[in-house]
Amino acid sequence: MAKRSTTSARDPTGCRPPRGVALAALLLPACLPSASPADAAPPGGSRAWGIVQGTDAPGDAAAVALVARRARCGGEAPVLLCSGALIAPDVVLTAAHCLAAFGDAGPYEVFLGPTLLPEPGPGGRFVRVTRARAHPGYVPATHAWDAALLRLAVPVTDVAPFRLPGGGDAPVAPGDTVRAVGYGDTKDADRASGQRRQGHLRVTAVTGNAFQAGPAPAMSCVGDSGGPVLGGPAGNERLWGLTVSGDVACRAEAVQVRVDALADFLGPFLEETPPARASPLPLDALCREGCVNDADCPSGLLCVAAGDDPARCLLPSLQAGTFGAACAEDAACGAQGVCARLEAEGDDACRCFTPCEATVDPSTPGDPNPGGRGGCASGPGALGATLAALLGLLLRQPQRRIPGRRFSS
Repeated sequence: MAKRSTTSARDPTGCRPPRGVALAALLLPACLPSASPADAAPPGGSRAWGIVQGTDAPGDAAAVALVARRARCGGEAPVLLCSGALIAPDVVLTAAHCLAAFGDAGPYEVFLGPTLLPEPGPGGRFVRVTRARAHPGYVPATHAWDAALLRLAVPVTDVAPFRLPGGGDAPVAPGDTVRAVGYGDTKDADRASGQRRQGHLRVTAVTGNAFQAGPAPAMSCVGDSGGPVLGGPAGNERLWGLTVSGDVACRAEAVQVRVDALADFLGPFLEETPPARASPLPLDALCREGCVNDADCPSGLLCVAAGDDPARCLLPSLQAGTFGAACAEDAACGAQGVCARLEAEGDDACRCFTPCEATVDPSTPGDPNPGGRGGCASGPGALGATLAALLGLLLRQPQRRIPGRRFSS
């Protein structure tokens, strides 16, 4: 039985995340790439390793990690959700079940670079996701059409996207050797997840929209979901599939969605022109001005209605507030402020956030206004500590398995 926490998810600082974000935080363990229980050695005494039995993948720059969007500046650890494949400068293809925690409108980023964990390595960078769309035919119980598309806030112009299968390419067939890439579990205590790795598998069966593969000798594992599975000659590989599931021990079987079956899903999204933001509200006027939709909000913020309050431009995980000077840490933002991350990267990515209502929690002993409304009144470190503790708690939750004892992340 999965271990359950008795810790409340309510932030003691009184900061109220939007309802959807709060619910998503409670569901996050369903998609987190936590390690499986120790597996007994297979016959012969050999042990199954992670993209298992794999090697580092320094050359696969278009293989990315999908992470929960970081809301704070100054040492916030990334939370790995899944892997993904860059298929256009501003489009990433991943698995639909990777959106289970936060939904299509959730707060996501992608990471480009060989090392995400335990901390991002040199040369790595994050890009914010502005839109996510799961395949309309996705069936969670079977992983049918388990694919999703992500639109990036900034095009990645220095990395060549993976090549998609064309009409002249031979379809994947039993006996073919394929190469999987991902950031997932390695089953090796000396090689933690969060490292971009690769390994070869052999196709064992093919259906109209998916194919199965076995070890040759590598195998994909938890956290590799959404990652690219490539086929064809070296130097001319095509993106044949996406990892979506496999046996719980990461030893015998991997299931992939066929990318050549996704043409009707990919085409319209790739051809879309992202809408431009006309005249967003000023960052220092967000406590006075309401919003109607996301286009009214400065880049990096969402238009969210919380309860009976007017819709406001919010950063996920923070209540309504304003954003001021650029910062690098909470100490630069005063007693009521925190250093919040508006964008994934850049000199002005982090700005001092001050909540609109700077009142203490009504349950606080000595509260001069016990009937008042809760706000972010604690010192600047409290909110960061709470969020870090919540994410740490979620990271310790075991991986949820779907029927049939298969991994799905």
